[in-house]
Amino acid sequence: MAIGLPQYRRTVAGGVAQGLAPALLPDGPRGAEGARGARAAEGVEGGLSTFAGGGGATAPPPAPVGYDTVTVAVRHGLETVDILRLRRACGAVLQTAGGSAISFLVPAGTADLWHLPGSSCTTGAVLYPPTDPRWVMPPSGPDSVARPTDAWVLRSALCEAACTLTAGGFGPF
Repeated sequence: MAIGLPQYRRTVAGGVAQGLAPALLPDGPRGAEGARGARAAEGVEGGLSTFAGGGGATAPPPAPVGYDTVTVAVRHGLETVDILRLRRACGAVLQTAGGSAISFLVPAGTADLWHLPGSSCTTGAVLYPPTDPRWVMPPSGPDSVARPTDAWVLRSALCEAACTLTAGGFGPF
């Protein structure tokens, strides 16, 4: 323990901890309108950045046009699903019809750039109803839309899963 360094922050009369950066302090004398005007001048409205030509409107995220599928062996795929779930980054995942492989839905266009030994990436995906038992991680939400997994996050998780399985004596990959 270092001597002379505070181990916790004490609150002052207003309930705000000492030593916080001014940007983290609640709106003070400026009021809510003044803070909103300052954020709008910086290009931020309601926590979302705006683009210059939009007249203050926020740009919605682009919807995926289609999906590609990254397929790996079952043991490797299930370990990867566990890693992605811990990172809260797992999209929709299917088990193949024979049960010998796991398929991750990734954004369309991933197949053009995918080169990872032990896996294959194919263009297109067969989507089943959300209640189909082949879903390992089914589509969720009010519309049951299948959310793809980010390709680079998946690649990292696949490599981590391969290392974990190899260290446990279930490899090499």
